Amino acid sequence: MITYEWLYWLAGAFFAIWALLSLRDGRLGNAAFWGLLAGSFFLGTHLSDFANGVLVLALVAIAGFGGLKRSEPATTTLEERGALSLKLGNRLFVPALIVPVTAVAGTLLYNYTPLSETGLFEARRETLILFGVGVVIALIAAMLWLRPPALAPAEEGRRLLDSIGWAAILPQMLAALGAVFALAGVGEIIGGAAQSAIPEGSVFLTVVVFALGMALFTIIMGNAFAAFPVMAAAIGIPLLVETYDGNPAVIGAVGMLAGFCGTLLTPMAANFNIVPAALLELKDQNGVIRQQIGTAIPLWMCNVVIIYVGAFLLWS
Repeated sequence: MITYEWLYWLAGAFFAIWALLSLRDGRLGNAAFWGLLAGSFFLGTHLSDFANGVLVLALVAIAGFGGLKRSEPATTTLEERGALSLKLGNRLFVPALIVPVTAVAGTLLYNYTPLSETGLFEARRETLILFGVGVVIALIAAMLWLRPPALAPAEEGRRLLDSIGWAAILPQMLAALGAVFALAGVGEIIGGAAQSAIPEGSVFLTVVVFALGMALFTIIMGNAFAAFPVMAAAIGIPLLVETYDGNPAVIGAVGMLAGFCGTLLTPMAANFNIVPAALLELKDQNGVIRQQIGTAIPLWMCNVVIIYVGAFLLWS
């Protein structure tokens, strides 16, 4: 059976390659950072909580003391990339499209055919596993089609990863932070305060508070995955689902979208908002956020309406 852990091994293999390439070039800080991250993916589920915590602190120390540096591996020139883009046009997006097509088509094929009886994939992890399979297929297809040097994917991946730096793993860190907050009982504290403040029976107001909380916690922590465990424990499950009998699928899915609206508004979401500004060498570090405000706020309002209508009016 192919399990979820296989994805960790796949990701760990890529980070290990980038660590070795950094070590080859004498970038010891980069090699240590990506090597430790590779170790986390390879061994994280087999290490104690204390050992994983020490590993995370080591990553923070390397990044905090400026151990990560931008790399400049040998690659194509700007002129060569421009010539290739003119020659291949939109066909360059074919490898990228292979990934979602494999994930969606593969999931449907596996779940709604006799293949589901084979037990090939871990239950409820089929889409994520097939997403990883799609990445491998896309990589092989690109290599066979474009025929670049053997190390080109690794070198280009390292160049982009080193340009992003520590922010590349920020979503993973923030998602873990959300789980810590949930275990610490932050959700229950917020839920108690919300229940005392919201008039009993005010379903729409509860939806607004839930969606607003998702956006605000995302703004604070930088990631909706970190905000969701807190707000689900505070309002989503005890009030919207259990008390008001709302549709949990709509509340969960669209609640995450409400949180993503907060992602558009915060520099804490560095990998989305600050890194692009740095890569594009924008004069205004918050230029990306300023352009997204006009989208984030109306979209958040739409999510509130969708939750209320889809989870309650149509559900009942």
